[in-house]
Amino acid sequence: MPHQTEEQEEKKEKKRSLKMAKEHYFDISAKLDMMEMKNALEQAKKEVVSRFDFKGIMTEINLNEKAKTLSLSSSSDSKIDALKDIVISKMIKRGLSPKSLEEVKSEGISGGNIKVIYRIVDSIEKDEAKKIVKAIKDAKLKVTPAIQGDEIRVSGKKIDDLQAVIALVRKLEDIKAPLVFGNFK
Repeated sequence: MPHQTEEQEEKKEKKRSLKMAKEHYFDISAKLDMMEMKNALEQAKKEVVSRFDFKGIMTEINLNEKAKTLSLSSSSDSKIDALKDIVISKMIKRGLSPKSLEEVKSEGISGGNIKVIYRIVDSIEKDEAKKIVKAIKDAKLKVTPAIQGDEIRVSGKKIDDLQAVIALVRKLEDIKAPLVFGNFK
């Protein structure tokens, strides 16, 4: 075996330390692509106009981006339910979670019509973030979860461990936020 110079030895050691130090991570958030949401609502409006059961009936779908609310108005509870089903089906087709809508209130409006207002959920609440971090820690995987504002960064040396965390978090049933896994590096 030929004798290695000190310089070659240092280069090998540097490579080894770089390989070991490389850490992978991903972010868990509840961000909603507002452009996709607008597209889904436009498609829903087109479907409502073409449907026979909505002919001659007052129906409205309004998005308030600043207040992060969606309001659905129609003549009866059953029409509101049908309207919500249409909106949710269009959201799903565009890759948006139905968990992004949380009913805030239902009220009667003029002409005996009904208006239902939904809050658009686009962040993970502190309590839910703590539950997610606790579940990750309880799983005893070699990863480090950290709450950073309204998202959670999970880092670890093995990609397999990070994928196991994603599978684990997807199975959590008591999380209301529409979770998005992104920024995987």
